Amino acid sequence: MDSFEQFLKIRIVKKHEDGVTISLPLRQEFMNNAGVLHGGIIATLADEAVGFAVDFHFKRKQRITTTELKVNYLLPVKGKRLSARCYLLRVGRHLCVGRVDLLDDSKRLVAIATATYMLLGPAT
Repeated sequence: MDSFEQFLKIRIVKKHEDGVTISLPLRQEFMNNAGVLHGGIIATLADEAVGFAVDFHFKRKQRITTTELKVNYLLPVKGKRLSARCYLLRVGRHLCVGRVDLLDDSKRLVAIATATYMLLGPAT
């Protein structure tokens, strides 16, 4: 886990055969002026979930980067924690696509996302 993920306090909850579940504790600094979670934090967690899933799929032997991210925000988020369950939909030679379900601490589906990652070559 890199320093960005450590700073956010992202935690790996479970590795799945087809992806990963991660979570993030919510902090006051993450809330917007309306008192709900900032959309950028939700997008970040979705992006991180796909990144972890791709990393684990390739046993961290590939360098990767995001090429596309789309988020649909369904409900405002309050509470103490946000979790993200990524499903890898396609793992190709150059691109990987994942879908993410984002859930609040009441297990409500608050957002869905898709992200595409590009494989940049072997990790050094």
